[in-house]
Amino acid sequence: MKGPEGKRTKTKNLGGASAPVENSSLQKTPVSEDGGETLSSYWLMKSEPESRLEKGVDVKFSIEDLQAQPRQTTCWDGVRNYQARNFLRAMRLDEEAFFYHSNCREPGIAGLVKIVKEAYPDHTQFDKNSPHYDSSSKEDNPKWSMRSLILS
Repeated sequence: MKGPEGKRTKTKNLGGASAPVENSSLQKTPVSEDGGETLSSYWLMKSEPESRLEKGVDVKFSIEDLQAQPRQTTCWDGVRNYQARNFLRAMRLDEEAFFYHSNCREPGIAGLVKIVKEAYPDHTQFDKNSPHYDSSSKEDNPKWSMRSLILS
């Protein structure tokens, strides 16, 4: 994989995440020069920019959708993969992530985002009308978390 400025990057796949797309994933990507010292690390937040219905709800979310949000900020909800959830919880404030368009005609990095809120319970797990509803998750012990992101 080629990283910023055409430099090689190492990528460790960290599973599924979303905003609000259930089949998206997170990756932590250390950027290095020819196997040398790591310059910085980025998360890879995958989202589907083209319409896709899930339980009757369009779960599309693109970089343009993020740009249209108030203050260009959104919650990254709908993560329903335990490994991805754990990595989502491991993210720290002010860390950066590549916003990646997946499952579309032109997949690739569409922008850069920053983590602006610590992990907190994902409200969609309790909403019976949400495609991300999880009947086994309890409000006093939620299974799923989300983060808030801002366009960098």
